[in-house]
Amino acid sequence: MGNLCTCFARKPVKKRLLTKRLQNQQSGPNSSNRWARVRSSRKEQLDDTLIQEQALAAAILFRQHQQQNGGVSLPFDRSASLRYPNSCSGSKKAGQLPRSSSSRARSLTDPLLQPHQLVNEDVKLDTLETNHFVLVHGGGFGAWCWYKTIALLEEGGFKATAVDLTGSGIHLFDTNGITSLSQYMKPLTDFLEKLSEGEKVILVGHDFGGACISYAMELFPFKIAKAVFVAAAMLTNGQSTFDIFAKQAQIFLYANGNDHPPTAIDLNKSLLRDLLFNQSPSKDVALASVSMRPIPFAPVLEKLSLSDLKYGSVRRFYIETPEDNAMPMVLQESMINSSPPEKVFRLKGADHSPFFSKPQALHKLLVEISKISSP
Repeated sequence: MGNLCTCFARKPVKKRLLTKRLQNQQSGPNSSNRWARVRSSRKEQLDDTLIQEQALAAAILFRQHQQQNGGVSLPFDRSASLRYPNSCSGSKKAGQLPRSSSSRARSLTDPLLQPHQLVNEDVKLDTLETNHFVLVHGGGFGAWCWYKTIALLEEGGFKATAVDLTGSGIHLFDTNGITSLSQYMKPLTDFLEKLSEGEKVILVGHDFGGACISYAMELFPFKIAKAVFVAAAMLTNGQSTFDIFAKQAQIFLYANGNDHPPTAIDLNKSLLRDLLFNQSPSKDVALASVSMRPIPFAPVLEKLSLSDLKYGSVRRFYIETPEDNAMPMVLQESMINSSPPEKVFRLKGADHSPFFSKPQALHKLLVEISKISSP
């Protein structure tokens, strides 16, 4: 406590000395205004320094108080602006709800939590079947569309891999040259083939990526712990993606001439915002407008061959997007009813691109799905 008293006593001495110097310097002509400003500036600096020292002393006193009480801290009283004196309010009304704790200022002793900690604080990664998510983009998109999801998963301790399918994102291949689903899928199948023995992943497919992860489930059922369809094409055996997306606004590209079948689908850029991003931030819409590429036509036309033994052995989950203009809820529910997954989640307020419009909520659902144990 002696040190604390010294801390408070030094400042007045300095202040008196400074005042004396200023009085001597003011004797010259036409100096009153200038030295008045100097005095004001110096006074503010002294006041700031004094406040800082008082705050430091208060913190030291508080720490000493904690140590004397065995490390148990007492709650701070609320500020006067939030206090209800008995003289004014009288007795509390029956059934009155308490004020939210968010109405008080944060205490020095309060834990500082990041948003991802609020979601993942009870997640024990070593108890999960796998903590590795493989994110598969939809038609026209690329790995870039998952940038928010990747960041959130990695901050939570998960592993996230986003794949650029052939002719998508930064993959250097002409979309018009893709003639089959297997060719379009090659980056994903190559990745799954290289997984070590016994290693499993959670596949997440969006849009046309739903057909892609279905194809992968048929090829590598033993490497896929779970499959998550996010506003995605969830097909049945013998069905093609074109059967679902035939009415979506699009422009066909004919690289081989108008006398031949179209080679790619180019989404109508003027309708992108209303179709795919009607709830998404403008900056993400701008990113998509300069990053999206044509969708190869042949893979969209290809009918899938899905068996109960392979595809059917992988646990499936579906995430609905109720504000989706590209894949309306009627269509999503139709696919769900045709081939019911293990569980269906609804992402309130999400458009067709929930990784943009509802990234935190999407992340929370992915983490929740990763924790679902075998039935």
